[in-house]
Amino acid sequence: MSYIYIALAGFFLAFIFSLYFVPLMRKAALKWGVVDSPDGRLKEQKAPVPYLGGIGIYLSFLLALSIVFDFSPQVMGLLLAGTIMLMIGLVDDFGVLTPFQKLMGQFLASVVLVKSGVYIQIEWLPLWVTIPVTFFWLLAVVNAVNIIDIMDGLSSSVALCAALALFAVAAINGHSTIGVITLTLAGSLCGFLIFNAEPAKIYMGDTGSLFIGLMLGALAMSGSYSQQNSLGFITPVIILGVPLFDTLFVMIVRKIKGLPMFLGSPDHYALRLKRRGLGVNAIVVVSSLAGLLLGGAGIANMFLPFNLSAIMIAILLISAFAAMFLLYRLK
Repeated sequence: MSYIYIALAGFFLAFIFSLYFVPLMRKAALKWGVVDSPDGRLKEQKAPVPYLGGIGIYLSFLLALSIVFDFSPQVMGLLLAGTIMLMIGLVDDFGVLTPFQKLMGQFLASVVLVKSGVYIQIEWLPLWVTIPVTFFWLLAVVNAVNIIDIMDGLSSSVALCAALALFAVAAINGHSTIGVITLTLAGSLCGFLIFNAEPAKIYMGDTGSLFIGLMLGALAMSGSYSQQNSLGFITPVIILGVPLFDTLFVMIVRKIKGLPMFLGSPDHYALRLKRRGLGVNAIVVVSSLAGLLLGGAGIANMFLPFNLSAIMIAILLISAFAAMFLLYRLK
């Protein structure tokens, strides 16, 4: 259990580093004019807010990890893929990538990750199935974290809850590598959240959301979940249920409306709740509580008997689609 102390050191170092690097990147973004300006449609902030918070998260995470951790080839592959994703997000923050180019960049970063040996490993699935599933999972999580970044403090809070849940899984299974990385990532997110909470002084931008999405997706599929329950492999989906829910909801609504999937629209659950009078902080708290609840449910799913696990998963699915129906009725 000594790695727990290393993980805690990584958390506090990343938190302290982020308190320095995030304001520094805010100054840089303002100087270079990398800001998110209100448009009266989706971007309702009162004044332009600088991007590049994702670089502050990345630097804090990487420096803290470098101090407390020895890098294995798989960890190096994870960091290289994360760096590629960061650069893709940075270019996209300047508004020069098409959705297809952005998706291809995400795919290439996922290739690097898989080549380093980080991919889904389920005993009863052959390799020729797990590799495509790995790519689908990574792209789904990356874009889910990216899509939910539409409100002050929302994406960073939800990501923080997921990182803490993944750390708990790693601690239960004694996976020191995943434990140190997840808690260090949580530390950098905590520091960033201080500046990202309403009213946000800085946004993470695609630079941060793509990087964080890849980290969470990769760390989630690297854990051990099915040692006591064959349905345990569903646990990562449950833990990351909040961003995945929003992505699926938005896709369904846009399909019903006949809108392109890559077109920005005010159909996110958070924006619908806001238009019904719920405050930003209240939405973030509700989303975080949902993230923590799903994290706990995901961990419990690892140990439940098969029958109870199947019932819980069915209840979660029914609840999710019921929530989608109710949200869709909120015009």
